[in-house]
Amino acid sequence: MEINRKNAWYIPALYGLVVFIANYIGSAIPVSTTINRETQNYVIWQNILAQHHTVVSIITSFCYIIPIFSCFLYVLTMNKNNVQKRFINLPIVYSSLSISGWVYYYFAEILTLLISKKYFDISVKNILLVSATYVILECLFSFTLGFFVMETLHRKIFLPRFFPEGKIASTPGLIKPSNTFLFTVFYISVSLFPLCFITFAYITTIRANIKESDIKVLIFLLIIFILDIVILITFAHYYSSPLKKLKEGTEKVKKGDYTDHVKIVSNDSFGELADTFNDMITSIDMNNKKLLAVQNSILTGMATMVESRDNSTGGHIKRTSDCVRIFVNYLKSKPEYANLSEKFCNDVIKAAPMHDLGKIAVPDAILQKPGKFTDEEYEKMKMHSAEGARIVGEVLKEADDEDFKKLAINVAHYHHEKWNGQGYPEKLAGEQIPFEARIMALADVFDALVSKR
Repeated sequence: MEINRKNAWYIPALYGLVVFIANYIGSAIPVSTTINRETQNYVIWQNILAQHHTVVSIITSFCYIIPIFSCFLYVLTMNKNNVQKRFINLPIVYSSLSISGWVYYYFAEILTLLISKKYFDISVKNILLVSATYVILECLFSFTLGFFVMETLHRKIFLPRFFPEGKIASTPGLIKPSNTFLFTVFYISVSLFPLCFITFAYITTIRANIKESDIKVLIFLLIIFILDIVILITFAHYYSSPLKKLKEGTEKVKKGDYTDHVKIVSNDSFGELADTFNDMITSIDMNNKKLLAVQNSILTGMATMVESRDNSTGGHIKRTSDCVRIFVNYLKSKPEYANLSEKFCNDVIKAAPMHDLGKIAVPDAILQKPGKFTDEEYEKMKMHSAEGARIVGEVLKEADDEDFKKLAINVAHYHHEKWNGQGYPEKLAGEQIPFEARIMALADVFDALVSKR
């Protein structure tokens, strides 16, 4: 189903309601009241707010209005070029926008405190410190609750409806929060900040009369806090590291590299998944090698069949292949060719037997003619290079190795080109001739010169 604003308008509206509810539930947490309930400073501040209740209510209402308005603008600016990207990003974007109201609230409180300080004896620093704790907790709570609800709805209902075949992860412009980030946010929301809340409340309660037992309690809470941080870092790495390795492994497989296995040694689900993944790529690698061997056998068999029709070139395939191997190994020993990859060298050697496949289309009367060709016969003979390139391309069209396929086609097509441009079929000259074809041409000419024909 194609997605657009008309057939999916209710989803952003529903998510906007989720943002509002998440912020409303978050605002019900009595953090600041608990922490400051016995401070004179807080009483003065509360009295100031009570005297300006209407203004405070208007300012507070913007904590809900700003996120909703921001979400509305996000949807309003959707168009046919970005609608898919923006729809997929809805949970993370809406969750991020949900905290904008609390950020506004904190800056509004700073401004209000600075104005009030001119007329009242209050400690701005203490109140802002408590408010910062309150706002950070509200932001984390609103983000976590909103994201959890919207992401669940997105994954379970709406994404499968509009993208039944999947394949959305590669959409350009997606915001992809890492598992480490999400784990950190969730863990802080449900563990660290409640612990901080309890600690602040405890400090506020006992600070007028601190006892030795209270210090022990605070040290204990500090130790728990440090352990929580260590657990957070450890578990974040525990989940993110295997996923990163699996992703890197799949990227290599996508590029055709089946040699590097994923190294995850554990007895959990990640270890089981890694073992299954490694078995899979081993199986794929073996099947690919078997398929490649069959393809090479077919091509070599065809080349041998062609050679058997030409009585004047017995053993030509083997000799030219040996020459190519010798030339390639020699080139690798030279500094100016040090950048030749092992794969390229092996591919040239594998492609060498295919260079004359096009002769299968040359009539026997021409191919087996003992004397010199007429001009017409020579033109027909020259067609074998283009025909060979076509045959190689057809046989290898399903091959995964695009580099080898292109190289083999070049060898068949251009091995009769000459450095001076007087060859065929394209009359290429110098470095216009593919390097692999130059190697093959040298082997072909060398064999013609030293062999009895």
